[in-house]
Amino acid sequence: MIPDRDDPAGAIAEAAKSCSNWGRWGDDDRIGTLNFLDAAKRREGAALVRRGVSFSLSQRFDMDGPQQGWRRRTNPVHTMLDTGTDAALGLQGFPHGLGGADDVIAMPLQCSTQWDGLGHIFDHGRAWNGRAAAATVTSDGDLVTGIEHMAPHVAGRGVLLDVGRVVGADGELPDGFAVTADHLAAAAAAHGVSVGRGDLVLVRTGRLARARREGWGEYAGGPAPGLSFTTAGWLHRTEIAAIATDTWGFEVRPNEFEHAFQPLHQVAIPHIGLLIGEMWDLDALAADCADDGTYDFWLTAAPLPITGAVGSPVNPVAVK
Repeated sequence: MIPDRDDPAGAIAEAAKSCSNWGRWGDDDRIGTLNFLDAAKRREGAALVRRGVSFSLSQRFDMDGPQQGWRRRTNPVHTMLDTGTDAALGLQGFPHGLGGADDVIAMPLQCSTQWDGLGHIFDHGRAWNGRAAAATVTSDGDLVTGIEHMAPHVAGRGVLLDVGRVVGADGELPDGFAVTADHLAAAAAAHGVSVGRGDLVLVRTGRLARARREGWGEYAGGPAPGLSFTTAGWLHRTEIAAIATDTWGFEVRPNEFEHAFQPLHQVAIPHIGLLIGEMWDLDALAADCADDGTYDFWLTAAPLPITGAVGSPVNPVAVK
């Protein structure tokens, strides 16, 4: 329960203090909670491959995406540089009948299935580990915690918490539904799984399934189910390595405070040092988990090592 809906600043300050991981892995740390995902955890995750079936958890990257231009976020623009037509007309200049196709894509790094890096959100001018935001992320990019530092690490035990199926009606949560720590625990209990140190946690709300059925509408930035601000303590206490949802903004929208914008981000990223994923497609995986009764699996979800980036597209793959 939110103690005072009119005091987001106070709640953020209190949660930031109680959930801070600043200094936990040294002053020079670049990867935050991914430190929890060690070699033993990866071996545990790899041992979960039973049937060898795999699921891409990514939306498609194309013009038919959810973005509507908020903060200049657009859907990907895919352009061909060379085509079969060019080859057929002999315009490419290659010998002995060789032809080819080439293409380019232009897009914001957080326009579809993606990770929020540690340089993405600040709290009162402070970035992850207490660094000055102005000296950490400049026009040259994230000079310290660029997402390229995370690229080798995001592979291990994945756990799906299908809160939409456990708590919601017809497998979906309504917009504005705040997922609490009790809801997360109820889903884990219903699925027969534990959640703990080093896990890569996926929370399905059903919001993406609804967008597919009804159209994008306000999926990008509009009302949605999501994690309650009150889960900050759970995110810190469980020592998970990362968490991702099937929603645009990870936390419940509208946010639980008056005159607030993404307050859980303001605690989770710069203070907990948590890697957050958004707009993941969890529906096919969730259906398979319901069929075979297993909700943990091998998960690999490396960001593109884009130097200095504060976010990255990703094609997560779960293997069961």
